Amino acid sequence: MVWRNQTLNLDFILLGIFDHRPTHIFLFSLVLGIFTVAFMGNTLMVLLIYLDTQLHTLMYFLLSQLSLKDLMLISTTVPKMAFSYLSGRKSISLAGCGIQIFFYVSLLGAECFLLAVMAYDRYVAICHPLRYTILMNQNAKICCLMAVSSWVVGASDGIIIIAVALSFPYCGSREIPHFFCDVPALLTLSCTNTLLFERLMFICCVIMLLFPVAVIIASYVRVIMAVIHMGSGEGRRKAFATCSSHLMVVGMYYGAAMFIYMRPVSDRSPTQDKMVSAFYTILTPMLNPLIYSLRNKEVARAFMKVLGKGKSGEQIA
Repeated sequence: MVWRNQTLNLDFILLGIFDHRPTHIFLFSLVLGIFTVAFMGNTLMVLLIYLDTQLHTLMYFLLSQLSLKDLMLISTTVPKMAFSYLSGRKSISLAGCGIQIFFYVSLLGAECFLLAVMAYDRYVAICHPLRYTILMNQNAKICCLMAVSSWVVGASDGIIIIAVALSFPYCGSREIPHFFCDVPALLTLSCTNTLLFERLMFICCVIMLLFPVAVIIASYVRVIMAVIHMGSGEGRRKAFATCSSHLMVVGMYYGAAMFIYMRPVSDRSPTQDKMVSAFYTILTPMLNPLIYSLRNKEVARAFMKVLGKGKSGEQIA
């Protein structure tokens, strides 16, 4: 009970990823630039898909969900990191740490399942192009339910992880070797054996990572087989262009997540973990709107349409 009371009164110290050397100041400025691009890009995607009725299709609904998740994910970690670096106040309360863990874990889990749903959408689009509209209209409710379920499953995972992680007593050093409250980094401060919890995390990762990956691989095996049998070279090119962006995101996202969460705590390097975490919590949310959507002709048309309305409104005024 004494340890529990001490834990509840703790403020942790986030050591961060940068110091005040010139090189690190430049890198910090770069991160702020990436955050700005990611925030604006994902916000723009959500607004465009909401405002343009021609983008009210299942594919763009799923893309809007991805952009919303990325927007929330990057907002969970970067603002606190920037505030700590600029103000020098690196402390974070146990409650604040728990909130970061919940949103971070929930959004990661939700995005894993969403990417699997998007893989199924691409499979139908390429393997059954002439029936795509009919099939996806018939399955729209199921896919939308799966998208909503991704939020529910992610939130459930977040609740389980945070409930167990915050039940441990933390003693000794309060310094978390990370730029946000990541569960593996937090576990290194516990003064009890966390092996059972590490195994629970591994099982959760198998469900949250490997199951969606299996769905994605199965979908793209069918896609590749269909593309190989296409007679038209132009058809092959369009099909690969349709899927290459999704595979690029999947490779970056799942590869980094497996590297972080499917290794035992004893094998971790704080420096490696911080670098890889920065990659998929800061860089990937910026790349997603660029890779997936902003180069898309329909999205570009919607952007010019909204921009044209804005200019027309200014001229009338």
